[in-house]
Amino acid sequence: MLNIGDTIKFLNDVGGGRIVGFQSKNIAIVEGDDGFEIPVMITELVKVEETVAYDNTPRTFSRSPEKKEDPVVEPGPEHEPEIIPGNDEPKFYMAFYPTDQHNPVGGEIEIYFINDSNFSLLYHYSHFDGEKYQTIDAATLEPNTKNYIDGLGLSDLSNLPRFHFRIIPFEKESKKLIGPFTKEISVNAVKFYKEKSFTENDFFEGNAMVFDLVTNPLKEELDKMTDKDFKKVINEKDKDNRPKEEEQKKDKLPDIVEVDLHIEELIDNSNGLSNREILDIQLDKFYSEMDTAIKNHVKRIVFIHGVGNGVLKQEITKKLKSKYAKFNFQDASFKEYGYGATMVILRRK
Repeated sequence: MLNIGDTIKFLNDVGGGRIVGFQSKNIAIVEGDDGFEIPVMITELVKVEETVAYDNTPRTFSRSPEKKEDPVVEPGPEHEPEIIPGNDEPKFYMAFYPTDQHNPVGGEIEIYFINDSNFSLLYHYSHFDGEKYQTIDAATLEPNTKNYIDGLGLSDLSNLPRFHFRIIPFEKESKKLIGPFTKEISVNAVKFYKEKSFTENDFFEGNAMVFDLVTNPLKEELDKMTDKDFKKVINEKDKDNRPKEEEQKKDKLPDIVEVDLHIEELIDNSNGLSNREILDIQLDKFYSEMDTAIKNHVKRIVFIHGVGNGVLKQEITKKLKSKYAKFNFQDASFKEYGYGATMVILRRK
């Protein structure tokens, strides 16, 4: 594995240099012998032994540098991990940290595994594509620390995997064992284009997107309850009000839902996106809103797509004829929407 600071030579060219950063998982930033920095495919590089010391100036797209060997010193006490009094609950997180804080998709998005507890951890991190798990990292993590485990570039956002964690917490001495924990995180790519998805947090100086990897114990107990058990508890708690609440919910179901698919309504900044990427974001929203409307028994849903060159309307028509073929659809009211909207009637043909 190549790291920042490694001395390399080019496989298919004369000369070499030093790695000063990473543009993505497949491209390294190399400072050549002439002092210029150039992007090079990692597969075109070979690591060589380094004999000259270089400075450790931080660079853009910085990954966790490889630790250098400490100088020989007299034997002393072993390094003790930081223990914070009272921080004894299992609190583990996955975080997406954009290196370009002003434009999250303008640089590498670094992925961190965070241990916010007094436990030491054994962990396994993998990508799941629906068929198989691909191991990305497996290691130990000391208490109250975080570790860089992966990175995403703009090209990776079009085909995100499901991020899978297996975690075993342990202590040198303990009265009981907890875990192991297993968690899978799925992230809609649209989130990375919205600045509000990245927020202030306790783990980074800048904004980040943070996901909790430990399920709330109360929720776990509720998940274990069967539907029959759950209904029994609800009915015993409030037999009189339950029917009234159900009637009120039915009354509140909307007859029609409007969804604006203009890209400026879906993401904060579309600069730099290709037409294909914009269309994918709009279709993701279309799928999401259709599925939600069907689940909530909405009667009609209107998708406002505008006139434009007609590509979005054509794609929506194709999806309605294939994936949602059991529903009727038509142009929405010309008086209200002009030629720029399609209405789907959520009753089976």
